[in-house]
Amino acid sequence: MPAAADKDHVYKILELVGSSEKSIDAAIENAISRASKTVREMKWFEVVQTRGHIEGGKVGHYQVTLRVGFTLE
Repeated sequence: MPAAADKDHVYKILELVGSSEKSIDAAIENAISRASKTVREMKWFEVVQTRGHIEGGKVGHYQVTLRVGFTLE
């Protein structure tokens, strides 16, 4: 059985901004995918802001701000 300390987690939170010409979901995936190359133990994310850029009366790209929690080693 794991010790009580093994169940208690301390998280550090970082803020990321992902973008995509395709969709909000793709912007989220781009941010997490890129961050995973240098940040270990990411556990959760929260979308805190969604915005986009308009070009010629249409959506040019989507931009999503995320808060990402990861456990400390």
